[in-house]
Amino acid sequence: MRISHRVAMRSLFRMGLVALAVASLLLLTSACAKKKIAPAYVGGSQGQTAAEKAAELARQKELARQQAIKEEQLAEQQRSMQEKEGQTGNMSADAVLRQFIDEDVHFDFDSAFLTPEAQEILKRKAQWLLAHPDARVIVQGHTDERGTVEYNLALGDRRARAVKNFLVDLGVAAQNISTVSYGEERPADPGHDETAWAKNRRAQFVLEK
Repeated sequence: MRISHRVAMRSLFRMGLVALAVASLLLLTSACAKKKIAPAYVGGSQGQTAAEKAAELARQKELARQQAIKEEQLAEQQRSMQEKEGQTGNMSADAVLRQFIDEDVHFDFDSAFLTPEAQEILKRKAQWLLAHPDARVIVQGHTDERGTVEYNLALGDRRARAVKNFLVDLGVAAQNISTVSYGEERPADPGHDETAWAKNRRAQFVLEK
């Protein structure tokens, strides 16, 4: 009887240990199931800090401001071009022709170099000549009274040729342009001061008939 009692007690003890192990395992499994794993990274705007959001907003505003400035500059350029075209378009054909003939090209003292102002005038003349390919023009070179007659004739020739070469570079047919030098012989202003001399240092245009 004692042996059977001891065997029974040992069996009960073992069963208790097994039950305790099973209960512990179930408790551990339940705890792990309830545990939440936080994501390591959250992308997109949700992961941005307040400082990063503010910096991004400032960048977007600056890009929008720069785009608005570019659009305004482009609109201003277009308005300016339209105004210039309107001014030319309002002139009659006779007025445009008169402007072509009357607008002289002026030079600095003892120079055949085309100034920026002279180049702008010649660009306008080139447009007229290109629009009238049958027109033939004579470019007259003039100087002021200072210097010898021979030197001034050579200087007038260089000025007339500089004008012709510029027009040819702009696409005007070379055979439609001839040159002549009058030196100091035909002053635009008969005076003997710098004001008169500045007017006389010129290239003048005459249409061939």
